[in-house]
Amino acid sequence: MTEQLNHELFLDEPTKEELFATVISVDDHLVEPPTMFEGRLAARFQHLAPKVIETEQGHQVWEFDGATYTQVGMNAVAGRRPETVKLEPFRFDQMRPGCYDIDARIRDMDVNGVWASLNFPSQISGFCGRIFSGATDGDLGTAVTRAWNDWLFDEWYSPYKDRIIPLGITMLHDPMAAADEIRRNAERGFRAVALPERPHRIGLPSIFLPYWEPIIQALVETDTVACLHVGSTGMADLPEGSPMLALGATLFGQLSLTACTEWLWSGWAAKYPTLKVQMAEGGIGWVAMLLDRLDNIVDRSGYSLDWDLRPAEVLQRNFYFCTLDDPSTIDTRHRIGIDHIMVETDYPHGDGTWPHTQSTLREVWGHLPSTELRKICSTNAATLFRHPLPETVYPS
Repeated sequence: MTEQLNHELFLDEPTKEELFATVISVDDHLVEPPTMFEGRLAARFQHLAPKVIETEQGHQVWEFDGATYTQVGMNAVAGRRPETVKLEPFRFDQMRPGCYDIDARIRDMDVNGVWASLNFPSQISGFCGRIFSGATDGDLGTAVTRAWNDWLFDEWYSPYKDRIIPLGITMLHDPMAAADEIRRNAERGFRAVALPERPHRIGLPSIFLPYWEPIIQALVETDTVACLHVGSTGMADLPEGSPMLALGATLFGQLSLTACTEWLWSGWAAKYPTLKVQMAEGGIGWVAMLLDRLDNIVDRSGYSLDWDLRPAEVLQRNFYFCTLDDPSTIDTRHRIGIDHIMVETDYPHGDGTWPHTQSTLREVWGHLPSTELRKICSTNAATLFRHPLPETVYPS
Protein backbone atom coordinates (compact mmCIF):
# COMPACT_ATOMS: atom_id res chain seq x y z
CA MET A 1 0.00 0.00 0.00
CA THR A 2 1.27 3.42 -0.96
CA GLU A 3 2.83 5.82 1.53
CA GLN A 4 2.27 8.79 -0.81
CA LEU A 5 -0.13 11.17 0.95
CA ASN A 6 -2.37 13.79 -0.66
CA HIS A 7 -1.16 17.08 0.80
CA GLU A 8 -4.54 18.67 0.21
CA LEU A 9 -5.95 16.21 2.75
CA PHE A 10 -2.99 15.63 5.07
CA LEU A 11 -0.83 17.82 7.26
CA ASP A 12 2.94 17.74 6.85
CA GLU A 13 4.63 14.68 8.24
CA PRO A 14 5.25 15.13 11.99
CA THR A 15 8.66 15.10 13.58
CA LYS A 16 9.42 12.93 16.59
CA GLU A 17 8.95 14.76 19.89
CA GLU A 18 11.31 14.54 22.82
CA LEU A 19 10.51 11.43 24.85
CA PHE A 20 8.80 12.24 28.14
CA ALA A 21 7.52 8.77 29.06
CA THR A 22 7.53 5.25 27.68
CA VAL A 23 3.95 4.68 26.53
CA ILE A 24 1.90 1.53 26.18
CA SER A 25 -1.37 2.68 24.65
CA VAL A 26 -4.24 0.41 25.69
CA ASP A 27 -6.81 1.89 23.33
CA ASP A 28 -5.93 2.32 19.69
CA HIS A 29 -7.72 1.00 16.60
CA LEU A 30 -6.86 -0.85 13.44
CA VAL A 31 -8.86 -0.22 10.29
CA GLU A 32 -9.53 -3.57 8.66
CA PRO A 33 -7.85 -3.61 5.20
CA PRO A 34 -9.81 -4.75 2.13
CA THR A 35 -7.74 -7.95 1.93
CA MET A 36 -8.39 -9.01 5.53
CA PHE A 37 -10.64 -11.98 4.76
CA GLU A 38 -9.12 -13.18 1.49
CA GLY A 39 -8.37 -16.90 1.65
CA ARG A 40 -9.20 -17.17 5.36
CA LEU A 41 -12.61 -18.88 5.23
CA ALA A 42 -13.70 -22.34 4.14
CA ALA A 43 -14.73 -22.53 0.48
CA ARG A 44 -18.45 -22.63 1.30
CA PHE A 45 -18.17 -19.31 3.15
CA GLN A 46 -15.41 -17.46 1.29
CA HIS A 47 -17.77 -15.78 -1.21
CA LEU A 48 -19.90 -14.57 1.73
CA ALA A 49 -17.02 -12.97 3.60
CA PRO A 50 -17.05 -9.20 4.23
CA LYS A 51 -15.68 -7.27 1.24
CA VAL A 52 -15.04 -3.67 0.32
CA ILE A 53 -17.15 -2.32 -2.54
CA GLU A 54 -17.26 0.98 -4.43
CA THR A 55 -20.46 3.01 -4.28
CA GLU A 56 -21.85 5.20 -7.03
CA GLN A 57 -20.78 8.20 -4.95
CA GLY A 58 -17.17 7.03 -5.04
CA HIS A 59 -17.08 5.81 -1.45
CA GLN A 60 -15.56 2.56 -0.25
CA VAL A 61 -17.79 0.63 2.16
CA TRP A 62 -17.86 -2.85 3.62
CA GLU A 63 -20.58 -5.25 2.48
CA PHE A 64 -21.56 -8.24 4.60
CA ASP A 65 -24.67 -10.36 5.06
CA GLY A 66 -26.87 -8.08 2.96
CA ALA A 67 -25.88 -4.82 4.68
CA THR A 68 -23.19 -2.17 4.22
CA TYR A 69 -20.95 -0.59 6.84
CA THR A 70 -18.98 2.61 6.44
CA GLN A 71 -15.62 3.66 7.84
CA VAL A 72 -16.89 7.06 8.95
CA GLY A 73 -14.51 9.97 8.83
CA MET A 74 -13.96 10.56 12.55
CA ASN A 75 -12.64 7.01 12.98
CA ALA A 76 -9.57 7.45 10.76
CA VAL A 77 -8.43 11.06 10.91
CA ALA A 78 -4.84 10.81 12.14
CA GLY A 79 -2.78 13.32 10.20
CA ARG A 80 -5.72 14.78 8.30
CA ARG A 81 -6.22 18.53 7.90
CA PRO A 82 -9.10 19.34 10.29
CA GLU A 83 -11.10 21.17 7.63
CA THR A 84 -11.16 18.02 5.44
CA VAL A 85 -12.69 15.74 8.07
CA LYS A 86 -16.33 14.83 7.52
CA LEU A 87 -18.73 12.15 8.66
CA GLU A 88 -19.04 10.71 5.17
CA PRO A 89 -17.19 7.42 4.50
CA PHE A 90 -13.43 7.67 3.98
CA ARG A 91 -11.68 5.83 1.19
CA PHE A 92 -8.49 3.96 2.06
CA ASP A 93 -6.45 6.46 0.05
CA GLN A 94 -7.90 9.16 2.33
CA MET A 95 -6.40 7.55 5.46
CA ARG A 96 -2.83 7.37 6.71
CA PRO A 97 -1.46 3.92 5.84
CA GLY A 98 -0.80 3.47 9.56
CA CYS A 99 -4.53 2.95 9.97
CA TYR A 100 -4.46 -0.39 8.15
CA ASP A 101 -0.83 -1.31 7.38
CA ILE A 102 1.26 -2.67 10.26
CA ASP A 103 4.65 -1.47 9.02
CA ALA A 104 3.30 2.06 8.67
CA ARG A 105 1.62 1.77 12.08
CA ILE A 106 4.89 0.93 13.77
CA ARG A 107 6.48 3.99 12.17
CA ASP A 108 3.63 6.16 13.46
CA MET A 109 4.05 4.64 16.92
CA ASP A 110 7.76 5.45 16.83
CA VAL A 111 7.03 9.07 15.93
CA ASN A 112 4.65 9.24 18.90
CA GLY A 113 6.93 7.58 21.43
CA VAL A 114 4.58 4.60 21.80
CA TRP A 115 6.36 1.40 22.74
CA ALA A 116 3.35 -0.92 22.41
CA SER A 117 -0.29 -0.72 21.40
CA LEU A 118 -3.52 -2.64 21.97
CA ASN A 119 -5.82 -2.28 18.96
CA PHE A 120 -9.59 -2.54 18.92
CA PRO A 121 -11.47 -3.39 15.72
CA SER A 122 -13.24 -0.77 13.63
CA GLN A 123 -16.52 -0.53 11.76
CA ILE A 124 -16.92 -3.88 10.02
CA SER A 125 -16.78 -5.82 13.28
CA GLY A 126 -18.50 -3.22 15.44
CA PHE A 127 -15.66 -2.72 18.01
CA CYS A 128 -16.43 -6.09 19.64
CA GLY A 129 -17.45 -8.49 16.87
CA ARG A 130 -21.16 -7.85 17.28
CA ILE A 131 -21.80 -7.52 13.53
CA PHE A 132 -20.36 -10.96 12.85
CA SER A 133 -22.23 -12.49 15.78
CA GLY A 134 -25.45 -11.00 14.41
CA ALA A 135 -25.09 -12.71 11.03
CA THR A 136 -28.20 -14.48 9.73
CA ASP A 137 -26.13 -17.67 9.47
CA GLY A 138 -24.46 -18.37 12.80
CA ASP A 139 -21.87 -20.64 11.20
CA LEU A 140 -20.87 -17.83 8.85
CA GLY A 141 -20.58 -15.45 11.80
CA THR A 142 -18.33 -17.93 13.59
CA ALA A 143 -16.16 -18.43 10.51
CA VAL A 144 -15.72 -14.69 9.96
CA THR A 145 -14.88 -14.14 13.63
CA ARG A 146 -12.18 -16.78 13.50
CA ALA A 147 -10.85 -15.28 10.25
CA TRP A 148 -10.63 -11.82 11.85
CA ASN A 149 -8.62 -13.26 14.73
CA ASP A 150 -6.37 -15.24 12.39
CA TRP A 151 -5.59 -12.10 10.37
CA LEU A 152 -4.85 -10.19 13.58
CA PHE A 153 -2.46 -12.91 14.68
CA ASP A 154 -0.73 -13.43 11.32
CA GLU A 155 -0.58 -9.94 9.85
CA TRP A 156 -0.85 -7.45 12.72
CA TYR A 157 0.71 -9.09 15.78
CA SER A 158 3.27 -11.66 14.59
CA PRO A 159 5.57 -9.27 12.66
CA TYR A 160 6.06 -7.08 15.77
CA LYS A 161 5.31 -9.14 18.86
CA ASP A 162 7.07 -6.72 21.21
CA ARG A 163 5.05 -3.79 19.86
CA ILE A 164 1.49 -5.12 19.57
CA ILE A 165 -0.69 -6.51 22.37
CA PRO A 166 -3.02 -8.99 20.65
CA LEU A 167 -6.72 -8.38 21.29
CA GLY A 168 -9.31 -10.66 19.71
CA ILE A 169 -13.04 -10.86 19.24
CA THR A 170 -15.30 -13.83 19.89
CA MET A 171 -18.67 -15.39 19.07
CA LEU A 172 -21.22 -13.47 21.09
CA HIS A 173 -24.11 -15.53 19.74
CA ASP A 174 -22.81 -18.80 21.23
CA PRO A 175 -21.20 -18.63 24.69
CA MET A 176 -19.63 -22.08 24.48
CA ALA A 177 -18.07 -21.33 21.09
CA ALA A 178 -17.02 -17.94 22.45
CA ALA A 179 -15.22 -19.61 25.35
CA ASP A 180 -13.48 -22.01 22.98
CA GLU A 181 -12.30 -19.10 20.80
CA ILE A 182 -10.94 -17.27 23.82
CA ARG A 183 -8.98 -20.39 24.75
CA ARG A 184 -7.76 -20.91 21.16
CA ASN A 185 -6.49 -17.36 21.02
CA ALA A 186 -4.91 -17.49 24.47
CA GLU A 187 -2.89 -20.55 23.46
CA ARG A 188 -1.20 -18.51 20.73
CA GLY A 189 -0.54 -15.42 22.80
CA PHE A 190 -3.67 -13.25 22.80
CA ARG A 191 -3.95 -11.26 26.01
CA ALA A 192 -7.39 -9.66 25.63
CA VAL A 193 -10.80 -9.91 24.01
CA ALA A 194 -13.25 -7.15 23.14
CA LEU A 195 -16.70 -7.72 24.63
CA PRO A 196 -19.85 -5.60 24.44
CA GLU A 197 -20.30 -2.95 27.12
CA ARG A 198 -24.03 -3.49 27.60
CA PRO A 199 -24.99 -6.60 25.63
CA HIS A 200 -28.73 -6.26 26.16
CA ARG A 201 -28.67 -3.14 23.96
CA ILE A 202 -27.70 -5.20 20.90
CA GLY A 203 -30.17 -8.06 21.36
CA LEU A 204 -27.99 -10.31 23.52
CA PRO A 205 -28.82 -11.53 27.03
CA SER A 206 -27.95 -9.01 29.73
CA ILE A 207 -24.66 -9.26 31.59
CA PHE A 208 -26.65 -10.19 34.72
CA LEU A 209 -27.74 -13.56 33.24
CA PRO A 210 -25.96 -16.98 33.40
CA TYR A 211 -25.56 -16.88 29.60
CA TRP A 212 -22.17 -15.18 30.10
CA GLU A 213 -20.68 -17.61 32.61
CA PRO A 214 -18.83 -19.84 30.09
CA ILE A 215 -17.17 -16.72 28.70
CA ILE A 216 -16.26 -15.40 32.16
CA GLN A 217 -14.82 -18.79 33.09
CA ALA A 218 -12.67 -18.84 29.93
CA LEU A 219 -11.39 -15.33 30.69
CA VAL A 220 -10.36 -16.33 34.20
CA GLU A 221 -8.88 -19.65 33.14
CA THR A 222 -6.68 -18.05 30.46
CA ASP A 223 -5.98 -14.73 32.26
CA THR A 224 -7.54 -12.92 29.29
CA VAL A 225 -8.63 -9.31 29.91
CA ALA A 226 -12.23 -8.38 29.05
CA CYS A 227 -11.99 -5.05 27.21
CA LEU A 228 -15.15 -2.92 27.05
CA HIS A 229 -14.94 -0.11 24.51
CA VAL A 230 -17.23 2.91 24.55
CA GLY A 231 -19.76 2.69 21.72
CA SER A 232 -19.53 -1.08 21.32
CA THR A 233 -23.27 -1.32 22.00
CA GLY A 234 -24.28 2.04 20.60
CA MET A 235 -24.19 5.65 21.63
CA ALA A 236 -26.11 7.53 24.31
CA ASP A 237 -29.75 8.43 23.77
CA LEU A 238 -29.56 11.50 21.55
CA PRO A 239 -32.69 13.70 21.47
CA GLU A 240 -34.11 14.78 18.13
CA GLY A 241 -32.46 17.95 16.89
CA SER A 242 -29.38 17.57 19.09
CA PRO A 243 -25.83 17.99 17.72
CA MET A 244 -25.26 14.24 17.34
CA LEU A 245 -21.47 14.21 17.07
CA ALA A 246 -20.75 16.76 19.79
CA LEU A 247 -23.33 15.45 22.26
CA GLY A 248 -22.49 11.79 21.66
CA ALA A 249 -18.76 12.31 22.13
CA THR A 250 -19.31 14.39 25.27
CA LEU A 251 -21.21 11.51 26.88
CA PHE A 252 -18.48 8.88 26.49
CA GLY A 253 -17.72 9.05 30.21
CA GLN A 254 -21.38 8.53 31.05
CA LEU A 255 -21.51 5.48 28.78
CA SER A 256 -18.47 3.99 30.45
CA LEU A 257 -19.82 4.75 33.93
CA THR A 258 -23.07 2.96 33.17
CA ALA A 259 -21.39 -0.08 31.62
CA CYS A 260 -18.85 -0.36 34.43
CA THR A 261 -21.54 -0.14 37.09
CA GLU A 262 -23.60 -2.86 35.41
CA TRP A 263 -20.59 -5.17 35.08
CA LEU A 264 -19.74 -4.55 38.72
CA TRP A 265 -23.23 -5.28 40.05
CA SER A 266 -23.52 -8.33 37.78
CA GLY A 267 -21.37 -9.98 40.42
CA TRP A 268 -18.99 -11.74 38.05
CA ALA A 269 -15.97 -10.03 39.58
CA ALA A 270 -17.12 -10.91 43.09
CA LYS A 271 -17.62 -14.55 42.09
CA TYR A 272 -14.35 -14.75 40.11
CA PRO A 273 -11.79 -12.66 42.02
CA THR A 274 -9.13 -12.85 39.29
CA LEU A 275 -11.39 -11.55 36.51
CA LYS A 276 -9.89 -8.46 34.85
CA VAL A 277 -12.09 -5.84 33.12
CA GLN A 278 -10.73 -2.86 31.19
CA MET A 279 -12.89 0.19 30.46
CA ALA A 280 -11.68 1.78 27.20
CA GLU A 281 -12.09 5.40 26.05
CA GLY A 282 -14.28 6.50 28.94
CA GLY A 283 -11.66 8.48 30.82
CA ILE A 284 -11.27 8.43 34.60
CA GLY A 285 -13.21 11.52 35.68
CA TRP A 286 -16.19 9.48 36.84
CA VAL A 287 -14.36 6.68 38.67
CA ALA A 288 -13.73 8.41 42.03
CA MET A 289 -17.34 9.59 42.02
CA LEU A 290 -18.52 6.01 41.46
CA LEU A 291 -16.37 4.76 44.32
CA ASP A 292 -17.82 7.42 46.62
CA ARG A 293 -21.34 6.54 45.54
CA LEU A 294 -20.78 2.83 46.13
CA ASP A 295 -19.59 3.51 49.66
CA ASN A 296 -22.47 5.89 50.22
CA ILE A 297 -25.23 3.46 49.26
CA VAL A 298 -23.71 0.70 51.38
CA ASP A 299 -23.07 2.80 54.50
CA ARG A 300 -26.12 5.06 54.43
CA SER A 301 -28.75 3.16 52.50
CA GLY A 302 -27.77 -0.43 53.16
CA TYR A 303 -27.95 -1.44 49.49
CA SER A 304 -25.49 -4.25 49.03
CA LEU A 305 -25.12 -7.90 48.15
CA ASP A 306 -23.64 -10.86 50.00
CA TRP A 307 -20.07 -10.36 48.79
CA ASP A 308 -16.85 -10.96 50.67
CA LEU A 309 -15.70 -7.43 49.78
CA ARG A 310 -17.44 -4.09 49.60
CA PRO A 311 -18.51 -3.16 46.03
CA ALA A 312 -15.95 -0.33 45.92
CA GLU A 313 -13.21 -2.78 46.86
CA VAL A 314 -14.26 -5.14 44.06
CA LEU A 315 -14.16 -2.22 41.62
CA GLN A 316 -10.66 -1.29 42.75
CA ARG A 317 -9.47 -4.88 42.54
CA ASN A 318 -10.92 -6.08 39.23
CA PHE A 319 -11.43 -3.04 36.99
CA TYR A 320 -8.89 -1.01 35.04
CA PHE A 321 -9.34 2.44 33.53
CA CYS A 322 -7.88 4.35 30.60
CA THR A 323 -7.20 8.03 30.04
CA LEU A 324 -6.03 10.29 27.25
CA ASP A 325 -5.04 12.92 29.82
CA ASP A 326 -7.90 13.92 32.20
CA PRO A 327 -6.06 17.05 33.37
CA SER A 328 -8.71 18.03 35.94
CA THR A 329 -9.15 14.58 37.46
CA ILE A 330 -5.75 12.91 37.24
CA ASP A 331 -5.28 14.00 40.85
CA THR A 332 -8.00 11.51 41.88
CA ARG A 333 -5.62 8.74 40.86
CA HIS A 334 -4.92 7.50 44.39
CA ARG A 335 -8.61 7.17 45.18
CA ILE A 336 -9.03 5.14 41.99
CA GLY A 337 -5.89 3.09 42.52
CA ILE A 338 -2.60 4.11 40.96
CA ASP A 339 -2.03 0.56 39.69
CA HIS A 340 -5.32 0.52 37.76
CA ILE A 341 -4.94 3.55 35.48
CA MET A 342 -3.40 3.33 32.00
CA VAL A 343 -2.82 5.71 29.13
CA GLU A 344 -4.39 5.58 25.66
CA THR A 345 -3.68 7.54 22.47
CA ASP A 346 -6.79 6.44 20.52
CA TYR A 347 -4.94 6.42 17.19
CA PRO A 348 -6.34 7.11 14.57
CA HIS A 349 -9.59 8.54 16.03
CA GLY A 350 -10.62 12.17 16.12
CA ASP A 351 -9.93 12.72 19.83
CA GLY A 352 -6.57 10.93 19.78
CA THR A 353 -3.33 12.57 20.87
CA TRP A 354 -1.13 11.35 17.97
CA PRO A 355 1.44 12.67 17.10
CA HIS A 356 1.65 14.86 20.22
CA THR A 357 1.19 12.29 22.99
CA GLN A 358 4.57 13.04 24.55
CA SER A 359 4.06 16.81 24.78
CA THR A 360 0.45 16.31 25.94
CA LEU A 361 1.55 14.06 28.81
CA ARG A 362 4.37 16.40 29.73
CA GLU A 363 1.94 19.34 29.89
CA VAL A 364 -0.84 17.71 31.93
CA TRP A 365 1.09 15.16 34.02
CA GLY A 366 4.42 16.91 34.48
CA HIS A 367 3.70 17.34 38.18
CA LEU A 368 3.36 13.59 38.82
CA PRO A 369 6.24 11.70 40.47
CA SER A 370 8.32 9.60 38.08
CA THR A 371 7.33 6.38 39.81
CA GLU A 372 3.65 7.12 39.17
CA LEU A 373 4.26 8.22 35.59
CA ARG A 374 5.94 4.92 34.80
CA LYS A 375 2.97 3.04 36.22
CA ILE A 376 0.28 4.96 34.36
CA CYS A 377 2.17 5.29 31.07
CA SER A 378 3.54 1.77 30.71
CA THR A 379 4.17 -0.60 33.60
CA ASN A 380 0.53 -1.02 34.66
CA ALA A 381 -0.37 -2.06 31.12
CA ALA A 382 2.67 -4.32 30.86
CA THR A 383 1.56 -6.10 34.04
CA LEU A 384 -2.12 -6.35 33.11
CA PHE A 385 -1.50 -7.62 29.59
CA ARG A 386 1.70 -9.54 30.41
CA HIS A 387 3.60 -7.61 27.77
CA PRO A 388 7.36 -6.99 27.65
CA LEU A 389 8.82 -3.58 28.34
CA PRO A 390 11.82 -2.00 26.61
CA GLU A 391 15.21 -2.24 28.28
CA THR A 392 14.87 1.31 29.66
CA VAL A 393 11.52 2.69 30.84
CA TYR A 394 11.09 6.47 30.95
CA PRO A 395 10.99 8.59 32.97
CA SER A 396 13.97 6.73 34.37
